[in-house]
Amino acid sequence: MTEPNRFRWYELMTTDKAAAGDFYAHVVGWTTEPAHGGDGSYTLFLADGTGMGGMMALPEDACDQGAEPGWIGYVAVPDVDDYAGRVERAGGAVLRAPDDVPNMLRFAVVADPSGVPFVIFKGTGGSMPDVPLKALGHAHWHELYGGEVEPTFGFYSDLFGWTKDEAMDMGDGGVYQLVSMGRGEAEGAMMKGQEGGPSPRWNFYFRVGDIKSAIERIKEKGGQVTMGPYEVPSGDWIVQGMDPQGAAFSLVAPK
Repeated sequence: MTEPNRFRWYELMTTDKAAAGDFYAHVVGWTTEPAHGGDGSYTLFLADGTGMGGMMALPEDACDQGAEPGWIGYVAVPDVDDYAGRVERAGGAVLRAPDDVPNMLRFAVVADPSGVPFVIFKGTGGSMPDVPLKALGHAHWHELYGGEVEPTFGFYSDLFGWTKDEAMDMGDGGVYQLVSMGRGEAEGAMMKGQEGGPSPRWNFYFRVGDIKSAIERIKEKGGQVTMGPYEVPSGDWIVQGMDPQGAAFSLVAPK
């Protein structure tokens, strides 16, 4: 059974699946394969043989309406319909009503009160393997650029039971609030979005072995480094980037 109330899956919507798959395979080291039993429209990302995410083509009509390539995270919950109702009662929104992917999952696309989207889901096709927090190729850090930190944290804490860890002073009254998502240590953080900064969204840091060589791989495949590299208090190194199709992503590596 999938452990509830934390991120367990990461999905890329892109305008060029073949190019994006090649990019992330080179940069992060993932392998790709078609989803079992599907029509070929969904591609799995695997880290060391274990599924950690997937990829779909961004529909043309969505692009015409202003949708852009990007990543979205899936939070496992015990009951999708119940949690969709909780999201609305807490001031969030249901962007896509609960629906089923036969023999795989039930899901709903929702947004927090500041409009940041994420997916809630419950798997129906068997258990998902658990992986260590710092496993290579998997998401190691989950960073939210959103609304005011206290009410935003309250929304997610009430919904999922997440708890506060250390709060870091960002200057000018800003706070970088570390968050524990149920595994006994911080695996994410929340901060208020700044004017001129990243658009409100969840930002995911995928773990690689070495940040310098990862930067070279980004450049080799036509991606961009948009921030970093920077050393963070844990001693890890991070970099933020953009893939050739325009989806933002981040990497983290040991010192």
